[in-house]
Amino acid sequence: MKTIAGLGDLRGKRVLVRSDLNVPLDGDKNITDDGRIRASVPTIKALAEAGARVVVCAHLGRPKGAPEDKYSLAPVVGRMSELLGQPVAFATDTVGDSAKAVVAGLVDGDVALLENIRFNAGETSKDEGERAEFAGQLAELADAYVSDGFGVVHRKQASVYDIVRLLPSAMGGLVAAEVQVLKRLTEDPARPYAVVLGGAKVADKLAVIENLMKTADRLLIGGGMAFTFLAAEGYEVGSSLLDKDNIETCKGYLARAKESGVEIVLPVDVVAASAFSADADHDVVPADGIPADRMGLDIGPKSAELYASKVRDAKTVFWNGPMGAFEMAPYAAGTLAVAEALVEATSDGALTVVGGGDSAAAVRQLGFTDDQFGHISTGGGASLEYLEGKELPGISILNG
Repeated sequence: MKTIAGLGDLRGKRVLVRSDLNVPLDGDKNITDDGRIRASVPTIKALAEAGARVVVCAHLGRPKGAPEDKYSLAPVVGRMSELLGQPVAFATDTVGDSAKAVVAGLVDGDVALLENIRFNAGETSKDEGERAEFAGQLAELADAYVSDGFGVVHRKQASVYDIVRLLPSAMGGLVAAEVQVLKRLTEDPARPYAVVLGGAKVADKLAVIENLMKTADRLLIGGGMAFTFLAAEGYEVGSSLLDKDNIETCKGYLARAKESGVEIVLPVDVVAASAFSADADHDVVPADGIPADRMGLDIGPKSAELYASKVRDAKTVFWNGPMGAFEMAPYAAGTLAVAEALVEATSDGALTVVGGGDSAAAVRQLGFTDDQFGHISTGGGASLEYLEGKELPGISILNG
């Protein structure tokens, strides 16, 4: 791997760092989870302490290639300054007059943040020429490049992929750590190896299930995606989330798992509610007895204990996706049980990985700290694509 050490003496050099600062904001633009900012700080701090003039670029949300106030990175500046222990200059554009002036004003050890990189259409363009042009404009602001936004390395975008062709480049500490953890999950993991998959849509996880059937010992299925598997078993799932188009696919996975000795664990009971609301009538019902007018919004207590037991005795655990609608208290118990089991497994020496996205948000919302787990990924989609066996463009271009 090309590391920062390979870039040589960085004192006085302008170093462009691609970070992942895509943090959730509330209606008043307050940051509700600063995990990604905290994860980005060590690499930025190390570069600043080495005397580099650090220029950070990142995105927030999904703007359509033009400035949108609700997606501005301005709310991030204050928190990043606090965590770094030094002021962070802010450019109000990406490669325009403000960016050029802010970068020109940096001295050794200074840090600046560019406005949302996706405010420029060239960042995410499917046209290679447009991306290359924007990457060229970014490259004019820097003497070297560091890729440290793991949440975007599965994207072929200007600040992730094309920029590497134009500047001396290296992998930041965050991306290097993520890749090392994922290699441990895919190359001879300690066994038993348990994978917990949740979230809303089974379609989002089909490819990763396909690939994990080759390496995992047990797959625990929860969240909204569990109901397509329950339907594949022939159960009535009421008004629960259901992907009818993939019922047959799930049947195939269940059959293959039996043949290959991989254990697929499904809920044995669920919390079924009359509506998607914390105030709705809800009760625990058997997984094969969901009323036609009710929707499952969490795994039930028996399922929670079953899943926890399958996690506690594992030596390697990867978890992506909550077990239910954890944002609402009546449907948080399943996710809480899995998180507690991961903490126990961690203390017993297992490698436990929380696969970013909603899973990371869930453990923090439920009161856990990052150091209670082996690793909390900053990139849910990137982690899943790696586990699917896909090549990540932002990694392959660095290694090339």
